[in-house]
Amino acid sequence: MANWIQQLMDGLGYVGIALLMLAETVFPPIPSEVIMPLAGMQAGRGSLSLAGVIAAGTAGAMAGNVFWYAVARRVGVDRLHGFIDRHGRWLTLDWSDVDRGRHLFSRGGSLFVCFGRMVPTVRSIVSVPAGLLAMPFPRFFAWSLAGTLGWTALLAGAGASLGARHDAVSRVIGPFSLAIIVAIAVWYAWRVATWRKTHRGE
Repeated sequence: MANWIQQLMDGLGYVGIALLMLAETVFPPIPSEVIMPLAGMQAGRGSLSLAGVIAAGTAGAMAGNVFWYAVARRVGVDRLHGFIDRHGRWLTLDWSDVDRGRHLFSRGGSLFVCFGRMVPTVRSIVSVPAGLLAMPFPRFFAWSLAGTLGWTALLAGAGASLGARHDAVSRVIGPFSLAIIVAIAVWYAWRVATWRKTHRGE
């Protein structure tokens, strides 16, 4: 997995980084915790600039963030309710989960959007409540950008600091990236197997 990511970055450079981060945000097959450190390592070895890596990663992630915001804004709460009632098991949530999320979002939406970008699994779904609850787009974009930029810079900076030890780190990141993907798959399977609808929202 790590070798494939590395080859894509070698072939497409900053565009490859942006595409990987876009894919991670829209449908997270590869976590940013693997993508951005590898990109940062490229910068640490001198083949890419650190500023360019951070900008590309942020741009790709923000494209995904805006995509989910637009989808959620278009769907709206009413249509989402029926969809969750029909497909809640595979989404591993019911309407009570949505109500809790709406309550939390109404109390601290801007901070949730900003800091949620730095939390694994939450990062990819932050745009949904923002869109459903019609958070003003300029505010959504600004807070999303702040959190996304901070997260990508942190991960890329960590990778750049290890760039000189690329071979040793690569031997660790390969199994680590596979372990993350397996853990996500196991977590999802467990959620589906143990899912129970707590109540039907009105």
